[in-house]
Amino acid sequence: MTRTTMTMVTLSSALVLGAALAGCGDDFEPPRALTPQEQALVQASNAFGFDFFAEVLAQQPDENVFVSPLSVSMALGMTYNGARGTTAEGMAGALAYGDLTLAEVNQSYRSLIDLLTGMDPTVTLEIANSIWYRQGLPVLQAFTDACKRFFSAAVTALDFNDPGAADTINAWVKKATHDKIDEIVDGIDALSMMFLVNAVYFKGDWATQFDADETTSGTFHGRHADASVSMMHLKTEVDYLDTETFQLVHLPYGHGLFGMTVILPHQGESVETVAATLGGAAFTDWLSRTGSVELDVYLPRFELEYEATLNDVLIALGMDQAFDANAADFGGMVEAVALYISEVKHKSYVKVNEQGTEAAAVTSVEMRVGAIMDELRVDRPFLFAIHDQHSQSMIFMGRV
Repeated sequence: MTRTTMTMVTLSSALVLGAALAGCGDDFEPPRALTPQEQALVQASNAFGFDFFAEVLAQQPDENVFVSPLSVSMALGMTYNGARGTTAEGMAGALAYGDLTLAEVNQSYRSLIDLLTGMDPTVTLEIANSIWYRQGLPVLQAFTDACKRFFSAAVTALDFNDPGAADTINAWVKKATHDKIDEIVDGIDALSMMFLVNAVYFKGDWATQFDADETTSGTFHGRHADASVSMMHLKTEVDYLDTETFQLVHLPYGHGLFGMTVILPHQGESVETVAATLGGAAFTDWLSRTGSVELDVYLPRFELEYEATLNDVLIALGMDQAFDANAADFGGMVEAVALYISEVKHKSYVKVNEQGTEAAAVTSVEMRVGAIMDELRVDRPFLFAIHDQHSQSMIFMGRV
């Protein structure tokens, strides 16, 4: 199930938001170099992100798409701490962890959160994690300690029978996304046991801003119809690449440690054709081949909301056992309760204008207990009562 809404412009292609260590010509010093383990995790996260993005595009061919692979991988990274056996193997494969141990994965997430959120003082990047579980659920201390230590997760026991429990989680989401996303949990029933939630918020001004006085009305040639848009214009030096199939431009934010890379297929080339070649190695190669040129850049001003349930996408990537109520093994999460992932829900928001970009994303992993038995065979001693439904007066009681 997906839902997308958009104002001002309809996009038929996705914008890839990526971190780049290109400078902006000022004296700002970039942060420390990544450790080998961090580099391995970034490579794993990007490998997952591109596979994940390709699968989303394939399953939603006519939808506007805006996702945060970082948010999804981090929510699943917390969940991975509770997975065991072949369930953990399937998750590690889907998340492209390779030979990284759980300890290396956790430590790399910890240091990357610190690195990314403090990388550029002129850009806001906030990452927040939380775990909400049913009061009384025997959650293992080692699991919650790991999520607190490595993901800075706020861990809270809630009365899931309270009608206001979902509102409590959603209030956290709203605050973490600066009011851009106000709901991720739309209901809690008797089988819901835990929600693992990640929120990412980004706000950055362009290193060179578009002049609002140069924004004019234009036409966007969408997949199915043309649309009138507000087309921003900027003439400046940018990192640019022109290939046989597409044009690529990198637009930096702040000091240049973050940026937006826009990939525009040439006339006659489809977004699907270019997306099929998009991957971690290819993307890195494309950026390395850019050159600084003075260019007239025309970019539509737009605002986009996106929502999707990611179960089918993650199952296609190899995480099928984690969603199987009869096979999932999350023995590292709770004692004596068989949990499985019932739903991974993702919501995102992005607004691009002359000043810069504001974006937010939330990923929720819902853990449930296996379904209640669907058969009642009365073939052993039992009790029974005959009573009225209104006053609950016990008229007869018996034992057989």
